[in-house]
Order: sequence, then C-alpha cells, then structure tokens
Amino acid sequence: MLYSVIGYYSLILGLLTAIILIYFSIKNFQNSELLDTKILSFSFLQFFLVVISFLCLILSFVLSDFSNETVFNNSHTTKPLFYKISGTWGNHEGSLLLWLLVLTLFILLFLIKTKNQTIKYKILTLVFQQIIIIGFFIFLIKTSNPFNYLFPVPEEGLGLNPILQDPALAIHPPILYLGYVGSSIIFSSSLAATSLNMISSGWASHIKKWVLISWIFLTLGILLGSIWAYYELGWGGFWFWDPVENVSLMPWLALTTLLHCVLVLEKKLILKSWIIILSIATFTLSMSGTFLVRSGILNSVHTFANDPERGLFILIFLFSLIFLSIFIFFFFHKTNNKDSSSLFWLSKETSIIVNNWFMMYFLSVVLIGTIYPIFLDVLSSQKISVGPPFYHKLIIPFLIPFLLIMATVPKLSWIKSNLKEKNHLILFLIISILISAIIVINFDSNFLLNTILVSSALYLFIVTLRDSFTKKYKNFSQNISHIGFSLLILSILLNNLSSSEIITNLKVGETFEVNKTKIIFKSVNQKEEKNYKSITGTFIIQNADGIKNKMYPELRIYNQPNIVTSEADIKTTLMSDKFIVINLVKNQEYFNVRYQVKPFMLWIWLSVVLICFGGSMSFFKKKYEK
Repeated sequence: MLYSVIGYYSLILGLLTAIILIYFSIKNFQNSELLDTKILSFSFLQFFLVVISFLCLILSFVLSDFSNETVFNNSHTTKPLFYKISGTWGNHEGSLLLWLLVLTLFILLFLIKTKNQTIKYKILTLVFQQIIIIGFFIFLIKTSNPFNYLFPVPEEGLGLNPILQDPALAIHPPILYLGYVGSSIIFSSSLAATSLNMISSGWASHIKKWVLISWIFLTLGILLGSIWAYYELGWGGFWFWDPVENVSLMPWLALTTLLHCVLVLEKKLILKSWIIILSIATFTLSMSGTFLVRSGILNSVHTFANDPERGLFILIFLFSLIFLSIFIFFFFHKTNNKDSSSLFWLSKETSIIVNNWFMMYFLSVVLIGTIYPIFLDVLSSQKISVGPPFYHKLIIPFLIPFLLIMATVPKLSWIKSNLKEKNHLILFLIISILISAIIVINFDSNFLLNTILVSSALYLFIVTLRDSFTKKYKNFSQNISHIGFSLLILSILLNNLSSSEIITNLKVGETFEVNKTKIIFKSVNQKEEKNYKSITGTFIIQNADGIKNKMYPELRIYNQPNIVTSEADIKTTLMSDKFIVINLVKNQEYFNVRYQVKPFMLWIWLSVVLICFGGSMSFFKKKYEK
C-alpha cells in the first residue's frame, strides 16, 4: 500500500510541476534569457517524479500487492517475475503511465540537446509539450489511476492474459511508445516553429533527428508486434490488417512521408506546409491509436483494455489539441507560393512530392478501412469487418508506380533533371521483368499482375543495390533503407505467391497426406508447469523427397486466468518457415491441425531490421550528403 500512496502523490506533484512550468514560461517569455537553467531543473524534477511513480507501480507488481487494483486485475502470485514486471505496462493504467514517463523523458532530452535554437523556441516547444503532459496527468489521476486502493485486500490476483506473457510483447509496448511519443516532440516543435515563423533549413536539420528517432522506434515496435502475432496468435502470417495493427501503421506512413519532406526542406527550403500538416497528422494518428485501442471501440484480438469513458476523455483531449494546431497553422503560418510554382516536373523534389501523395493515399485507405466499420456501427448498428481483399484491391495497383518512382528518385537532380544518360535504368527494368516472369510462371496465379508487381519490387532492389556500389551515390544510409524496403516488398510478394496451407482434423496415430506432404500425428504428451498445464503434440512432417521433420505444437491451459492458448511450433530456415499449430475439437478425440509452409518469412523480418539500420546510420551522421 505504501508504494501506491507514494506513486499517487508523485503524480499529483508532477501535475503541479507541469502547471508551474507553463506559468513560469509564459510569465517570463519576453525575458527568456533567464529561463534556461530553471526550466531544465523543473523538467528534470517532473521526470524524476514520474520515474518514482512508475517504479512504485513496478514494485507493487513485483511484491504482488493486491491492495492495488491494477495489480489485482493484471497479476498473480504464480506469474514469473519477468512477466510481473512487464505486466506493469501490459494493462491500460500502466501503459498510460509509461506514455507519461516517455513524454517527460523526451521533453527533458529535447531541452538538453537543443543548443543552437533560440530560447523562445525552446520555451514554446516546452509549453505545447506540457499541455500534452498535463492532459495525461489528469487522465491518469481522474479516470485511469494506477494506484486505486482495494479493501478488503484480496488474497490472490486475477492474472495477466497469457498471450501477453511473451518476451516479444513484453518489450513491444515500450519501443512502440518511444515512436508514438517521439511524434509529440515533433508536433510541439512544429507548432513552436510555426508560431515564431522560423521553419527553415536549420530547423529542418534540427528536427530531422527527432523524426528519425520516432520513425526508427515505431518501425521496430511494429516489427515486434508483427513477430509476436505471427507465432503467438497462431495466424501463421506477418500482417492481417487487424484494426490494432492498422492504428500503428497509419502514423508510420505519415512519419515516413514527413521524413522525406524534412529532407527536401533541408535542401531546398520548400514543403513547409507539408511538414506542419504531417507533424500534426502524425501525432494525431498516434493519439487516435491510443483512443481506439483503449476505448473498447475496436474489435480486435489485440485489444486488452476496454473502457468507453476513458476513450471519451482521450477523444475530447485529442480534438482540443487538433483545434489548437489548426488555429496556429492558419493564423501564424505564412504560405509560400514558391512551394508549387517553381517545381520542374522532372526533378528530385517533384518525384518526392508525387510519392508523398501516394503515401497519403495509402494512409487514407488504411484509415477508411479501420474507422468505417466504427461509424457504420454507430449510425446503423450494423457490424462489418474490413479484411485483406479491401486493402489489396485499393493499394496494390498504386504500389507499382510508387516503387518505380522510388527507384528513379535518387538518379534525379534537384531543381531540374533529365534521363538522357540513364539508359541502364531501362536495362535493369527489362532484366527485372524477365526474371519476375520466370518466377511467377511457376505459380497458379494472375500472371500479368504478379509479374508487374514482382518486377517493380525487383527493379527497386537492383537499382538501389547498384547505387550502393557506385561512387557517384554516397548516401549509403538512404540506400540501405531503400534496399530493406524493396526486399520487404519482394519477400511479401513471393511469400503470398508460394505459401501453402493444410487444415485437417486428426486423432493420435492418424496420417494425412496432401500435395505430396505427409503429416503423421505421432503422440501427445502432458505436463504441468507452475501456472499452466501443457498438451504437446508430436508430429512428423514428411515431404516429397522423404525428408522428415519433427514438430511439437503445444496447447496451454492456464490456471489464472482460465484460458487456453495455442503455441505454434515453427521450423525456420533461410528460405522458408514450416508452421504447425493445434487446437482441441469439442466433444471429440480429434485435434484441429493447421500446417503451413511460409517462404521468405526470415527475409521479411530481416528487411525491416535493414530499414531501421539505414535510419540509424542517418541519425548518427552529422549531415546528409548532397
């Protein structure tokens, strides 16, 4: 109980510190030279208070203090220590406290690292960031208090959802939140720079670092979530257009577009409006994701916290921030006709803008597919789900020109360019088409469409790879990220073309054969662990060449809470994954068996790592090459 009291009052003091920071900053704005040290001290105090609160919650989980309602609802004495700690942010209250922790950390780092910008700019950024921080303080204290007291004190807790007890998911929220919260600094900085009319090449170089930080962590967070869903939920795939997946993808699309706009602004001093709007959009989408996941509106297996009242608070807070942003944009931003009138149709900046519009289109498709079922439910009580066919039909046709332009952009010059000496691009395109046709012809699929798709991705890969070994192009960080992206698209396409699946019901001792693959259900073993019982099946998978693999999918029956989960067994090689998962069939001795062969899964994960590596190289460079 003591830790809960300390944690709660630390939040109260943190809120007071935020109010003092805003008051002190506004009062002394004109005499800003005196503020630097005091602002830094109060910001450090605020961060320290939130750290204390967060550590108190962790200790409450570790000690199984069931007088704390959050601990009672999300922990159990039999839960392993690692998952007791990670359970701190595996719930609504704890996750929002983690949000607040990262918010206060980032504004502190911003104040420390921002040296070449004016004090007024730093103060305004601080004020906007503190408005966000105050909203989260009030949200936590009034509607989502992680330190609510229970009396009488229960002897045992309800436990954490077993599918959340996973190493990948344990670190997934903190990394994802670093990406989300990084967008708040970009948001606050953009509003401050707009208010002071100081959006320039120098400001672009400054904010680029924060865009990269947010983008790298958001990418890694999405990767960890995708890997977790792949093996833990038993889906056997990397992306299913689930609503909770989509709400993380949307800010990533906006952030990726913003990154390219910042690079253009740094070079040519254009796209100022793009940057402001995208900064607002990225943070808005990050906050919207929090609202949708925490409100209980989304129907998803990823949603583990439901409370419409809390969601309403976030929604009102979000609309308030949007209104503030729009007000500043229209009253302080000075438009520059040069952004559009001086652009030559064949230039690097024009090509980037065209692909920016493609990215905005992709974002719009994902946004409509995610929120349309919500509005339809509200208006007509009709429940629908938007699945992969919707996204594939609307995105895939536009993916082709997007990839082709992406391959061409690095070859173009700023201001005005030509392609007279780019004959090798045509040669690479022909080679890509021929190779793709040879690949696709072996599969029973739409030959023309898939050939164009694969050749577009392959073309991007070949051209970018070639550039990495050409002295003329020195931007290795960009090339590595683009190679990673082309490899990602190529791996996804080949995965979709050549994946296979077998679903059947088997009893122990039975054999099932299809497409020259024999599945032998050898045996079932049972064992009992500390917090669950396990049923493990032994399968022999024999292919057409007579090669045998033993696989051991597992069913777990947890004690607290009483939930059954399927643990897939995955055999990973360089070229493909063999994936098998089992489920019980009610009132029968049969097990439902799903066996999949998923080519190039390892390359999908590695390509995303490569994308992040390129972003990290950009972050540690002093400046981009011309």
